[in-house]
Amino acid sequence: MTKIIHISSDDIKYGASRAGYRLHKSLLDQGITSKMIVLKKFGDDHTVKGPPNILSKGMGFIRPFIDELPLNILHRNRQNTQWSLNWFPGTVLKIFRREKPDLVHLHWIGGGTISIAQLARIPCPMVWTFHDMWAFTGGCHYTGECTGYYDKCGACPQLKSSRSSDLSRWTWNRKEKWWRQMNVTIITPSNWMARCVKESRLLHTLPIRSIPYCLDLQTYRAIEREQARTILNLPRGKKLILFGAVNAASDTRKGFHFLQPTLQTLYRECQDIGIELVIFGASESPDSPDMGFKTHYMGTLSDDVTLALLYSAADVFIAPSIQDNLPNTVLEATACGTPSVAFNIGGMSDLIEHKITGYLAQPFSTKDLGRGIIWILEKEDRYQAMSRSARGKAERDFSPNGVAKEHINLYNEIIHQKKGL
Repeated sequence: MTKIIHISSDDIKYGASRAGYRLHKSLLDQGITSKMIVLKKFGDDHTVKGPPNILSKGMGFIRPFIDELPLNILHRNRQNTQWSLNWFPGTVLKIFRREKPDLVHLHWIGGGTISIAQLARIPCPMVWTFHDMWAFTGGCHYTGECTGYYDKCGACPQLKSSRSSDLSRWTWNRKEKWWRQMNVTIITPSNWMARCVKESRLLHTLPIRSIPYCLDLQTYRAIEREQARTILNLPRGKKLILFGAVNAASDTRKGFHFLQPTLQTLYRECQDIGIELVIFGASESPDSPDMGFKTHYMGTLSDDVTLALLYSAADVFIAPSIQDNLPNTVLEATACGTPSVAFNIGGMSDLIEHKITGYLAQPFSTKDLGRGIIWILEKEDRYQAMSRSARGKAERDFSPNGVAKEHINLYNEIIHQKKGL
């Protein structure tokens, strides 16, 4: 029987980790022997194995800080963006000697989850789902406008470095040394990510398969709007715009700085529509910005049931990211029949069919972003058709069974190649 080991930094706290966990559960439903190994375990699923003792649990939480030490010493003035060096070795190789899996599936492994050198020493075939761009960069998880990964990084703008021999070049060189020894097939959740891999100098020769994320469509489904609003204590009789992400208001990549002027303009032009804003992933504070419309802050949410209620309570979800792969938030909103508005960047076009399941705005036009919101809200019959189309797309493209079977087919191909069948 095929035995799969999934490796991830954690199980359910962050979006990329939840995507890996959802796949793991879908594989179990298909009868596959699947186990997930994480550095930090937040859930209570017995098929997910976290650190076995207090010392290793402590190390799991300390490793990201250890991973950042060279950055804090050499690049103190770097941008506030996520960076991973993965230089510090751990004990992860013992897992493979003990478990003896047929195949290892890597998910989000930044923050020092496993060292670059140890990845190359995993003694069995691997597949690796690229939840972001880290695998082929000098350490950043999203490159912004930088194309250094086309070559070999260095003089990194996120590190505010002018030296070609900075930490981004050092990390890139380590990956070049060790990656060539890996037996790995890449999975990209979006077509955009597949194109990025093919443009990279590090990984453009490796086999790539595009397979999207899956989602529990029994949990993420349309719930009667007024009922959802009553449960969440949100206003009835209003048009609710929903925005959310981890660190929703502070992560520049998620585009909060585009959301604010979009809504302020919308407020001046459309006060009579009765629009209010709902934000999750952030809490209200004394210095919360003026968004024009009355704003309801929901704080950090992580459980699926509450999130499904929130998407169902909203009329439209807005995702003004400036760079993104296949964001879980848009996927979840789509499954709940809530149309999304986003810039036409990254993997958004894999999730949103323009004017069918949502609206793809011209990057980075706040005017067109606002136009998309109004276009979705202004005609009720069109809105209902769009809502049905969104749910239909989720059922067609992101069902757990369908996505799991695509992975199983790939696993079998790789294992058969190893056995020479």
